[in-house]
Amino acid sequence: MSKHVGIYLFADVEVLDFAGPFEVFTTASRVHKRLHPDRVEPFRTFSVARTPGPVHARAGLRIVPDHRIDDHPDIDVLIVPGGVVAAELLELDVLRWISRQSASCELVASVCTGAFILAHAGVVRGGRVTTHWEDQAELAASFPALDVVDGPRWIDQGKVVTSAGISAGIDMCLHLVGRLVSPALAQATARQMDYAWHAAAADRMS
Repeated sequence: MSKHVGIYLFADVEVLDFAGPFEVFTTASRVHKRLHPDRVEPFRTFSVARTPGPVHARAGLRIVPDHRIDDHPDIDVLIVPGGVVAAELLELDVLRWISRQSASCELVASVCTGAFILAHAGVVRGGRVTTHWEDQAELAASFPALDVVDGPRWIDQGKVVTSAGISAGIDMCLHLVGRLVSPALAQATARQMDYAWHAAAADRMS
């Protein structure tokens, strides 16, 4: 069965925060299909937003989401990107939706300042997390129970995975491909993307 990867979109989302994970999971499915034409693709990737209309990302890129938060396929892997998140933290319906998804899906992952959204939604209440280096002090001050770590490209707590800023989301999602399917597919995906994967630059659960 394909795992459903839902990427949440919102106004002023950072472009590479969502586009990087989208590229990783869709490329992984394409590479897997080429290597194993008789098998089902490992990921089905789609975007979800609060409203059906176009979302304007940071710097103005216009994206039309595939689904709304009140009408979408089941999600196995929820990706919450970052960007300018201040307004998003006030959207109680979004925070409740993320909380519900985290309870039902296999894992939740944030990119960059998406960690603030997870924290405000109650998805992360303690343990080691990371975010963009510029925002680590604010995250630690806002949520003292979190151990906000500088250095790792991503931190895997099992159910919740957080990444550092922007491009680190690519590294994190390649890790997730390796975790959910195989390290060989993660390496082949990075190779197909011509991406120098920081495969060891992580803080994993022991």
